[in-house]
Amino acid sequence: MPVISPPRLEQRPPRPYAAIRASVAMSEIPALLPPLSGEVLAWLAAHGEAPDGPEMWRYLVIDMAAKLTVEVGFPVAKVLPGDDRVVTGSLPGGTYAVTSFHGHPQGLMRATGEFLQWADTAGVTWDKHAEGPAEAWRSRIEWYLNAEFPDMDSWDTELAFLTR
Repeated sequence: MPVISPPRLEQRPPRPYAAIRASVAMSEIPALLPPLSGEVLAWLAAHGEAPDGPEMWRYLVIDMAAKLTVEVGFPVAKVLPGDDRVVTGSLPGGTYAVTSFHGHPQGLMRATGEFLQWADTAGVTWDKHAEGPAEAWRSRIEWYLNAEFPDMDSWDTELAFLTR
């Protein structure tokens, strides 16, 4: 049974990361995004680096009717030089609204909807802006806390969205 924790606000510092950016339709996510984490891990290893935390998916642009721009990657100990495939930088610091979801990733859309509804009720303002019909987010992240577990129903995912 999926479980969502009570949302909270917390301060987070900037955090270096390395990721691969992709533009995908919602229907393409299960096939196209998960393999990118292995590619980032291989890239880090080839550069003598290792992840400094769990896998993350950072949603930059969301247009549910068309494409989403998503970065799949990992936090790292320091900002690294990227290349034509791997983007690097720092996740912005600031006040994040945070909740945790326990269950299969297929339940994340519902969990995210509940989280966004909580924010509306609580008067939370997101750090995002419109780009035509799409929403461009400064930092909207799913942290896959235990994605190495084979039973996806037992996964824990943290949703952390930057506020204004």
